[in-house]
Formats: sequence, structure tokens, C-alpha cells
Amino acid sequence: MPTPASATEIVLKGIPAAPGIAVGPAYHFRRTEQTVEERRIAPADVDAELLRLEGAIDRSKKELAKILAFAEQKLGASQAKIFEAQLLILEDIVLFESVFKRVRYERKNAEFLIHEEMEKYHRLMANARDEYTRERAMDLEEVRNRLIRNLQEQKLVSRLEGAQVIVAHQLGAADAMILSRNNVLAYVTEVGGATSHMALLARALQIPTVVGVHNLIHHLGHGEQVIVDGFRGEVIINPTSATIEACERRRREMMTFEQTLAELRDLPAQTLDGRRVTLAANVELSEELPFIHRQGADGIGLYRTETLLIGKEVFPTEEQQFRQYDLIAGSMAPKQVIIRTFDIGGDKLMTQQTKEQNPFLGWRGIRIMLDKPQVFLDQLRAILRASARGNVAIMFPMVSNIKEVRLAKQLLGQAKDELRARGIAFDEQIPIGVMVEVPAAAIIAGDLAREVTFLSIGTNDLIQYLLAVDRGNDIVSDLYQEFHPAVVRFLRRIIERGKEGGAWVGMCGEMAGDPLATILLLGLGLDEFSVAPTILPEIKKIIRSVRLSDAKQLADHVLSLDTEDAIRTAVADAMRTKFPEIPIILPTTYEARS
Repeated sequence: MPTPASATEIVLKGIPAAPGIAVGPAYHFRRTEQTVEERRIAPADVDAELLRLEGAIDRSKKELAKILAFAEQKLGASQAKIFEAQLLILEDIVLFESVFKRVRYERKNAEFLIHEEMEKYHRLMANARDEYTRERAMDLEEVRNRLIRNLQEQKLVSRLEGAQVIVAHQLGAADAMILSRNNVLAYVTEVGGATSHMALLARALQIPTVVGVHNLIHHLGHGEQVIVDGFRGEVIINPTSATIEACERRRREMMTFEQTLAELRDLPAQTLDGRRVTLAANVELSEELPFIHRQGADGIGLYRTETLLIGKEVFPTEEQQFRQYDLIAGSMAPKQVIIRTFDIGGDKLMTQQTKEQNPFLGWRGIRIMLDKPQVFLDQLRAILRASARGNVAIMFPMVSNIKEVRLAKQLLGQAKDELRARGIAFDEQIPIGVMVEVPAAAIIAGDLAREVTFLSIGTNDLIQYLLAVDRGNDIVSDLYQEFHPAVVRFLRRIIERGKEGGAWVGMCGEMAGDPLATILLLGLGLDEFSVAPTILPEIKKIIRSVRLSDAKQLADHVLSLDTEDAIRTAVADAMRTKFPEIPIILPTTYEARS
């Protein structure tokens, strides 16, 4: 559909979820609005209601089985495991036994009880401030909606005419998979994150995707022309002819650039003057492993174990954990896998809720695990068993003092003794690390370094604590500044003190994956970057294109600056001067290029 001459070009920002650039008409994908009302069931109709529920479960299983088969055919068995997980929810005996019993004894309609039972878990996960947990809630919601849709015998649109950009408030993995049978140019959603199952599928399908675009549907009409930039996370509504031309030019540049990145996959992350650093990936799901290998990661710098808690009312057993950790370690061997112990509380998922006035400054991370030694020992034994492969390290989160590290090491020693008594092999010299995400840990970084093998800087929390800014609060989120002079000087202190204490120092927070920060972090002396898999090739390109001596010179200059604006300008100028061929860091609007 052509853009009206009077239409105003609008640029919206979101989260880049799958790389690529697309131009085309918008198609508003809307599910049928589900209305779930509570109804009483007459005693004589209870058996019929139970049959209706059984039929909906059976239809849902058949639908997901078809989607699974289609995904396996199109993407392979590894990527299709996403739908195996949803099928497992439909096999949850405890959940559905509860629903069947309630239909019999409470005599209420099945869809109301399905909604109520699943909502307990969904509400806990969806209201979490941790993006990862919110995204996992989508999987549960998809299954619930499918069941209710089948109970109500609703139909879902899956066939489209022509090439379309799919626009939705929220898009599930199954929706993305089914719609991909059409000529889909791109996906854009108002909610969601880069680690959602939908985003993982979009990357595997090679469909440009941007998520988290606020007020998207308010601004974008059905059929309106739109540009989707999955590299920058931009959506341009009613683009001018000049913008479309610049977009096509940029798409050609990106294709050329991506080819050069692919050539770097098996090359080391090493500067022009020989400084080698480790470039690893942050991982939540085993489904990401094939993509991580394709991106050329040196290993896993952060494996978030909280995924094992989703939908659980109790902590997983040692054996359940071991199977998952061993799968991850085996897939990456001989490359290192750093497994972080449960980082729960605060904004993150817990198997039980604890009311606290300020959970961010409360019972969370290592504090919880030290207060639950049997739970902690289960996890430590599971990680140790996986370490028998020789490529596993262990990392403790939310550390604020030496005592916590020593207590954790004592429990690790106890776990080793217990495994020895059982005759089970493990790595006697398993590397130990701590996350530096609290200002107190940053200040005693040298002392911490003498207790462990490595430090890993978690910039997301560290910056929030240091600047007293909640980046999830729209009122003050603009004050969250990774290039604030205090942040840069703090990072310098952590890296220097950590190395003086004999540890290597890495970073697994979002700043490690910001291309604008790469040269600066190199100059500050960072040993390891652990980043989102999507950005890894760009970071490697930058590292391989700069001299460490130049990076140090930039860092020295930045440390003399006194405002965030001055520092951001300095690092941006350095990037534009040295790497004009890297489109990701060029000006943020197409018109700036034309």
C-alpha cells in the first residue's frame, strides 16, 4: 500500500530480537478476544463438562504435535524443542487432576477453572520485573489460551494474502511458527523480549523482528507501509521515499557486513596487536545452543539456572539439575561453561513469595542460598557432577562481603566430600567466581579476587545500585547511564583491583554487549565479554579491528571526562572514525545517511 503524501513519518524504538531489515504493509494480527466467565454446572451435566475438557486437551495436544512436526521439518529437532516444552505442560498430571476434581466437586465450567489454575503461575511470572521470567510466562499463557480457545471452539487466522509485516500486541512462539507458512516479511510486537521463544524462532526462521515497541498499534494502521530494522530495533511508520531508498541501501550494506562477520566465526577475539580476550555468550535455554555455536562463541559466560524454577512450587532435585547442566556442558565442550547458582529474590522468580518492603535490598541471590543450605547443596552437587567434563565453572550472585564467599566455598567443599563418598567424579579444581553487582563488592574487589578464580561484572544491577536509578521506572529511567563518569571509574577500579588480587575479570551485564562500549572496555583491561548471542559477531569484529594501545588511549581520555554526554560522544566518535563500515553504530535515523 503506497504511503499517502500527507502521512507523517514516525520512528519508534524497540528491542532488536532478530536481525534483518524489511519493508512492507502492516498486518494486524489479533487473537479472538477470550472472555472467561464463571458458570455453574448442573449435576447432570458434570460428565459432559469433563468430556468437553478432555476433548479440548486432546485437540490442543494434536495442534501442538502438528506445529512441532512442522518446526522439526523447517528448523530441525533442536529448535522445535520449544513446542515439546508446551506439550509437556499439557501432560502435567498434577495440574489437570486438580482441574478435573474441581469440575466434579465445585461444578464450575472448565474454561474458568483452567484459567484460574494456570493464572496462579502466570501471574507470578508475568508480574516479575525480571524480563526473562516475564517471557517464560508467555509459554504458559500460550498453552492456556489454546486450551480455552478449543473449549470455546474458536478459530485462529493462519493464512494471509501477499507479503506482510506481522504486527501484534503479543505474539507467541506457536503463532510465529504457524504464520511463517505465509510470506512474512517481519514480526513486530508491543511486548516481549529478545530471549523469548518467539524471538528465538524468529532468529532461526531468519525473519527480522523487533519487540517491546510501546504504543505500536496506536501509531500503526492496518495496511500502512512500515520499515522494520531488526539490527537497531527501529520501526519506521509511513517512511518517505528517501527513507525507503536509504533503508534498501542499508540492507545491502548489512548483507555484505553479515558475510564478513560469518567469516570471523572461527577466528579468535584478538586485537590487531595481539591482545586475546574471551568472547562468550549469555544463555537461558538449551534451545539457544545451536545458535550460539553458529555465532562462534568461546563458551558460555553466564548460564542462568533460574529457568529450572519456572512453573515449579519446589526446587528441582539434584538429578533434575544435573541432567540440564550436563547437557549444556556436553554441548559446549571443551569450551568453558560458567553456571551461576540460583539468582532469585528481588525482581527474580522464586518458588515461594516473600513479602519485603524493598526486595532489591532484601533476601535475594547468595543470601537465600546460604539460608537454604540443603537446596544449595543439591545445586552444588549437580554442578560438580557436570564439571567431570572438565569445562565447568561455578559463579555466585549478589555477593556483598567476603564472609558470604567463604561460607559458599565451605558448602562447596561439603558437596565435594559427599560426592567423593558416593564415588562420583567431578573437577577437583573447578574454577569459582563471583558476580560484582553491588557497590560493596566493587570496593572490595581485590579481597574477593584473592578468594576466587574470576570476577564477573553484572552492570545491570551495579549501575542501578551505584546511581540509585531503577531503569524499569519510566520517570527516572533516563538517568540510568552506563557511560556515567562514576560507572566508568568504578569499572576501572574493579578490573584493576581484581587483577591485582590474581583473578581474571569479565563482564556479563548488558554493557558488555553494547558495541559503543567495546573499545572502552578493552582499554579498561577487561579479560572476558559475555554477551547476548545475537550481538556476538559485531563485538568480535570490533575487537579484531582495533589495537589495544588505541583502546587504552581512549580509556585514559574517557576517565578524564566529567559528564555522561562527553563520554558517550567520545566513544561514538572513536567508533565512527575507526569503523565506518559497521552499520550498527552509525546514526540512528535513515535520513542522517541520505
